[in-house]
Amino acid sequence: MRRHQPLPDELGTAFAVRTARLLGVSRRRLTGSDLTAPVHGARFTADYADAGDPATAATADPFERQRRARVRRAREYATVMHTGHFFSHQTAASIWGAPLPLEFTASGHPAEDQQLDLHVSSRVGLGIPRGAAVCGHRTLPSMTEVTEHDGLRVSSPAATWAALGALSVRDLVALGDYFCRRWRIGHGRPTPGRTPLATVDQLREMLDAGRRHGAARLREAIELIREDAWSPRESHVRCILVSAGLPEPQLNVDVFDDAGRFLACVDMAYPERKVAIEYLGMLHGEQWARDVERLAALRAAGWTVIEVTSPLLQTPDRLLRRVAAALRG
Repeated sequence: MRRHQPLPDELGTAFAVRTARLLGVSRRRLTGSDLTAPVHGARFTADYADAGDPATAATADPFERQRRARVRRAREYATVMHTGHFFSHQTAASIWGAPLPLEFTASGHPAEDQQLDLHVSSRVGLGIPRGAAVCGHRTLPSMTEVTEHDGLRVSSPAATWAALGALSVRDLVALGDYFCRRWRIGHGRPTPGRTPLATVDQLREMLDAGRRHGAARLREAIELIREDAWSPRESHVRCILVSAGLPEPQLNVDVFDDAGRFLACVDMAYPERKVAIEYLGMLHGEQWARDVERLAALRAAGWTVIEVTSPLLQTPDRLLRRVAAALRG
């Protein structure tokens, strides 16, 4: 088997073809079988694929699969991206780790890899980004903020949120809840004191910076964003309850028994009525067992617990009837 000529160390494991050519790498070497070209104008070595990037790790969660696919594609495209361009819209949201609704193909299956658009923006005065599966945008400097996150040039959390007015109000609330979450001290609360990615005031400032696509949805959503929501499903449940005229529940409430012993931190609660609402995702093994015991302890202490599953979330009328009945007692 023919041995490949070593590449210059300066190139690393992912590099632009133009950079390699400037360093004296021949065109023939750039077609070697040890290199891949997932992005036009770039090459990646086997070491890049073997580096253990979290974006390539397997997961059963389709939402997380799509998020990781966007981040992986952004990292690949970054090797050839113009210095005046930056990632925006859904791609930026995924880079920030934010929740987005699933995207589907025409056949109804969750989109994968190249089926997901790569959103890249430029400011006025530069050409609109183009390329295979690249959705290019152009924006005024006053209507965006550009920063760097995890080694990628990306729109700020507030600018990302304000650019996604095409989403539904519920999805915009979930996105805003994620960006504005305050990491408070409490039982089971991770990384207390961590700085939120954005504030509601920053979202509002970006929203008011100019004419926005979906401005009415953005303005409706911003009034519903809260700083203590822990997951997009919790956000969706809260929106369903509030939009139907039910009282807004408190979020992530620490519950104690009459002796002052901690029982649970519940997703949503009406403490005065001792009604708790818990969203149950894909539960397995020890986590399922812990949740069973936690909810049993709440019920033993006199709480009514409404368990929300994905099928129940798809039938909001049933959810509303259950919550209303529990509040009536």
